[in-house]
Amino acid sequence: MPPGGGGPMTDCEYSQISTHSSSPMESPHKKRKIAARRKWEVFPGRNKFFCNGRIMMARQTGVFYLTLVLILVTSGLFFAFDCPYLALKITPAIPVVGGILFFFVIGTLLRTSFSDPGVLPRATPDEAADLERQIDIANGSSSGGYRPPPRTKEVIINGQTVKLKYCFTCKIFRPPRASHCSLCDNCVERFDHHCPWVGNCVGQRNYRFFYMFILSLSFLTVFIFAFVITHVTLRSQQTGILNALKDSPASVLEAVVCFFSVWSIVGLSGFHTYLISSNQTTNEDIKGSWSNKRGKENYNPYSYGNIFTNCCAALCGPISPSLIDRRGFVQPDTPQPAAPSNGITMYGATQSQSNMCDQDQCIQSTKFVLQAAATPLLQSEPSLTSDELHLPGKASLGTPCTSLTLGQPTPPSSMPNLSSEATLADMLPLKEELVGHQFLTPEEAPSPPRMLAGSPLAHSRTMHSLGLVSQDSLHEDSVRGLVKLSSV
Repeated sequence: MPPGGGGPMTDCEYSQISTHSSSPMESPHKKRKIAARRKWEVFPGRNKFFCNGRIMMARQTGVFYLTLVLILVTSGLFFAFDCPYLALKITPAIPVVGGILFFFVIGTLLRTSFSDPGVLPRATPDEAADLERQIDIANGSSSGGYRPPPRTKEVIINGQTVKLKYCFTCKIFRPPRASHCSLCDNCVERFDHHCPWVGNCVGQRNYRFFYMFILSLSFLTVFIFAFVITHVTLRSQQTGILNALKDSPASVLEAVVCFFSVWSIVGLSGFHTYLISSNQTTNEDIKGSWSNKRGKENYNPYSYGNIFTNCCAALCGPISPSLIDRRGFVQPDTPQPAAPSNGITMYGATQSQSNMCDQDQCIQSTKFVLQAAATPLLQSEPSLTSDELHLPGKASLGTPCTSLTLGQPTPPSSMPNLSSEATLADMLPLKEELVGHQFLTPEEAPSPPRMLAGSPLAHSRTMHSLGLVSQDSLHEDSVRGLVKLSSV
């Protein structure tokens, strides 16, 4: 572009500024569509998910597979080698009852293992920061380095004071009866324990299924063990004990497995029956939270005072919905657009901001850039009298420039209106007339004939005209630079 040519500048219009790319420095051809992600894919806890987030388990699942294999193998051997003989010799109801117990055990096991135990969602960064401020205010500390050792809150439940502990991992105050599982790295509501045999935590949302699993497994184990012994006894009466063992070796394996497992399973079922009847959790019973040893006034505030009511509350109450919404989509962070400071527009905005920008906003941004460039010169201009020199294409400069405040800039009176239909050539009439002019200092500048008479006002008018010409040059350079930046 020639130094003083107004024609090429006239051809450059603001419509050339791309409003669809994510930033002025990014090519629109390089954008790629990012697929939406579900929340289970970015879940912070140590869990494994299957079937697109429908199945949720702990990361250590080896013992769970062992449990499943033992149940399937033992039951399969029983139905294959023992049930035909027992159905023929005793009653066909034996395999029917055994099948009902088997399917109930498998169903409750899978329901316990594949469900959300009641994981509490972690606090977002904004929620964690707000909670930190509340803790600092409550403790009377404003310094960021000091942190009181205990972080607890006290609430009263049925007349009993219960402490709510702060979880430094989840950044929340845990609700009553909730605890943080170190294996799954999650806070679980009404946490009972982490059971490796089911491969999951046991909490509020799957405790009833866990209890029904161990209770039905106890019945199935006793049922298989009893009828295996019956089968071997009936055979031994016909052929002898040794021949009976040789004829049905599977019965021997079933009896051994059931004998060594029935004690632990039945004992565990009895223990959880006691916990349900008193409305306690394993975690509370092990810690002795409501033990009389802590004081005569210490009692369980969650108990209804009746065994039947406690059992109904634990086994028949409503199941709360999952709080983590693991199959929901991750919402992208929507940046909040900041107001321009001192009329300066920040470039390199995010994709969501650039998509919202239309042509009028880009023209407004151009006005902010030109105003910011012209502000230092306008603020240093001296106030002239009413008989000042009027230049072509310029507004009146009779009034002094007002100081710009922070926030939205006030357009100076000497700036042309960029939103009008005038082209950029109207801004630069003096540039064509003064090509090749060299600006001198006030001492070196030759005085016009009328200035020889010693008129200081005329000298001030001449220097002000030179300042306006340099300001127009700065405006032209700013517009050129902005058009070049938008075309990159």
